[in-house]
Amino acid sequence: MQAVVLRTFGAARNLRIEEYPDPRPERGWAAVRLRASALNWHDVLVRQGVYRSPLPHVIGADGAGTRTDTGEDVLIVPSLWWGDDESAPGPDWQILGDHRPGTYAELVRVPTECLVPRPAGLSWAEAAALPLVGLTSYRALFTRGRLRAGESLLVIGAGGGVATTAVALATGIGARAVVTSSSAEKIERARDRGAAGGVLHTETGWAESAKRLSPGGRGFDLVLDPVGRWSESLRALRPGGRLVVLGASHAEQASLDVRSFYFGQFDLLGTTLGSLRDFGGLTSLLRSHRIAPPVIDASFPLDRAAAAHEHLESARGFGKVVLTQD
Repeated sequence: MQAVVLRTFGAARNLRIEEYPDPRPERGWAAVRLRASALNWHDVLVRQGVYRSPLPHVIGADGAGTRTDTGEDVLIVPSLWWGDDESAPGPDWQILGDHRPGTYAELVRVPTECLVPRPAGLSWAEAAALPLVGLTSYRALFTRGRLRAGESLLVIGAGGGVATTAVALATGIGARAVVTSSSAEKIERARDRGAAGGVLHTETGWAESAKRLSPGGRGFDLVLDPVGRWSESLRALRPGGRLVVLGASHAEQASLDVRSFYFGQFDLLGTTLGSLRDFGGLTSLLRSHRIAPPVIDASFPLDRAAAAHEHLESARGFGKVVLTQD
């Protein structure tokens, strides 16, 4: 089969299309002929060697296509072997494309429990773009963050896949979402997708500016921080509010004022990609509410995966970047 193969960790140009062995049959697994694969920032970290993947390697967590054994159109849930404890993943947990060949290929092999029917009404690109950001956002907002209809949410960042999906899920259940961004254009696009407003987090005092957009200016019930701006994010919370963190692209260390934290009665919650049970909750939510489909920012053919990564890393886009196969 044709696949995008990484032989050396590093820059996007190290992703090259070449022949790669077809996946071998194995009991409890199925091969999927992919129609689309979606990029995630996680893929960039894999490409850079953060997760110490074996080389040569095919990266990619997200994908949608057709099972070769049954002919069923499916999407792939990239959370493998979560374990029995829903509160946190077990020691065998991994994300597809970390240590097993991923979705930047014509074919991929995954456990059959990680294949679900392609949702009605979604294009191949939208179906491929849903699993990782959908599952991550669902767990962050609902399993961990306990977001409910009528509550308020601040999303740090406006243009990434998690941010756009979080706004869609939150507004779909009747919560009020506000965003931050370094781009006024992205804030406006988020407003077009249902956000109530936004602030530029490049400006001094942005957390206080965001707080003024919360109901009564009291602060948000929930702040979703996928970049690591904890101390600022906490300032936007109401007393007793919840901060959910799931990334560290802005900073890997945080300094918090302990006294104001406990007097504020805040919850600090860590989260990751969720479990298969979380994905079941996501699909139930999609069936019971009107949720906007994933935002597709740009599509590239499989043999231009390097260009797709460069586009993703430019941070110019709004939504998901997808690799398509005709």
